[in-house]
Amino acid sequence: MEHLKTLRDILEYLKQNHAPYPAVGFVGEAPITYGQFYDKVQELHELIKTLGIEPGERIAILSESKPQWSQAYFAITAFGRVAVPILPDFHQNEVQHILKHAKCQAIFVSSNQLAKIEDAKIDSLKHIILIDDFKLLKEEDKDPLKEIIDRGSKEINKLKQAASKLTQKSKEETPQPNDLAAFIYTSGTTGHSKGVMLSHYNIVSNAVTILKIVPATPKDRLLSVLPLAHAYECTVGMVAPFIGGASIHYFNQPPTPRLLLKAFQLIKPTIMLIVPLIIEKVYKTRIVPQLNKNWLLRSVQKVPALRKAIIKKAGKKLHESFGGQLHCMPIGGALLAPDVEKFMYEADFPYAVGYGLTETAPIVAGMVAPNRKLRSTGRAIPGVEIKIHNPDPQTGEGEIWVRGPNVMLGYYKDPEKTAEVLTEDGWFRTGDLGMLDEEGFLFIKGRLKNMILGPSGENIYPEQIESILNEFECVSESLVYEDNGKIVARVFLNYEEIDRKFGINHLSETQVREKIKELLENLRQQANEQLSHYSRISKIIEQTEPFIKTPTQKTKRYLYVEETNS
Repeated sequence: MEHLKTLRDILEYLKQNHAPYPAVGFVGEAPITYGQFYDKVQELHELIKTLGIEPGERIAILSESKPQWSQAYFAITAFGRVAVPILPDFHQNEVQHILKHAKCQAIFVSSNQLAKIEDAKIDSLKHIILIDDFKLLKEEDKDPLKEIIDRGSKEINKLKQAASKLTQKSKEETPQPNDLAAFIYTSGTTGHSKGVMLSHYNIVSNAVTILKIVPATPKDRLLSVLPLAHAYECTVGMVAPFIGGASIHYFNQPPTPRLLLKAFQLIKPTIMLIVPLIIEKVYKTRIVPQLNKNWLLRSVQKVPALRKAIIKKAGKKLHESFGGQLHCMPIGGALLAPDVEKFMYEADFPYAVGYGLTETAPIVAGMVAPNRKLRSTGRAIPGVEIKIHNPDPQTGEGEIWVRGPNVMLGYYKDPEKTAEVLTEDGWFRTGDLGMLDEEGFLFIKGRLKNMILGPSGENIYPEQIESILNEFECVSESLVYEDNGKIVARVFLNYEEIDRKFGINHLSETQVREKIKELLENLRQQANEQLSHYSRISKIIEQTEPFIKTPTQKTKRYLYVEETNS
């Protein structure tokens, strides 16, 4: 696989090595084969070429994750055009800004997302293709929600014939490793969306390396629950499994808990990518109540040998709930809660953790069993270097810098921001704080921008305080920040757990307020017992609604910190 340098190389590799194997499909339906996938990509490429979109020009994809998404992606990138994946959770204003900023010539859009471009005034956007069935919208219609033209295979053939008669030779359609493959607009926790420019080799080299850590073969089945427009799911959950010949299954409707459980038993996935929030919710709602359901179970867990047996039994039940055939569950996008990781580690659950960013296509470090170390995100993946810039002499903590073939080309139309994060000798300044131990294992401490300076110059990491708060059963999620020199926490409570313990649904509103006030103060005191004196919480505020999050379920901190400090 080392000869694979571009997405075109991968497309040809699929045809030559995996043609008869199942590739992509919806849950409950027979997936198409890689041979059929290749043919569909070729057909879409001919359509793109006929529309007059030249290599190097941009084509957006705005859709939920589905089999057609990957077909559109390869039809764009494998023949020299640049894909602009847009997260379906983006607001209409953000979608239209991206289309204008990237000067997209066309867009593959799902019927569920059409409304976001209905009134768009985008000079560059000339073609709208419905991704659900690859039908073209009427080009003379200004309202894309009006009648859709069914051109069918005959019309496509006519277009192919017309294209072949063009006397002007098209630009080179075979991309080179350093050519642009995609602009990925980040949906970060700081509120500023940037167009990350990734080359073919950025993406492909990362995918090939990932397979050395998490092998995939034609016997593997993936169940996709994350957005393909995110670099994590795109590279780790699509490109890498494709190279291995695995099949990928998508939901054709929002995956409710009931549909998920049904899909687990139907697909019996062997590999499944998730973000921490998903497994943390499963742990709190299904595992913790079982482990603490009576005094006897709580008591016997104090005996190490008995605790080990109980935890392994719970881990086996968790494994069976996912279909019973998982050999790897990569968890990425944010740090895993300490109590959840400890449980999965003790239960021998086949999880993998890693560290990465959109700017690194995305994986930088990772680890799987048996080479795991609690609270670490693993060692640098092969071919990638990690160093800690300007480490603290006592703690070894500093900014994480990364260098390797996966580091982006830069931010589109933003040379100043690019110069801020890319050094002349190729290092990418991640903005994350961490340390490397003597064995090269990376430990993430938090974001540089989030770090709070203590009264005597101590480094206080909000993420570490949040991880302590989130271990309490009454807490669903939390956010910690500085306000006028003091540490403040916002906490979204687990109201089901609180009602189970205190019966608040049967109390008056005044009684409920008093009970919540008492609970928050007890929580503050208990959390502070686990914190150094300089990082203790001065106040906890009840957050009455879940925090607004990015597609990888990280809280958009700026929405709350700026609101508080304004």
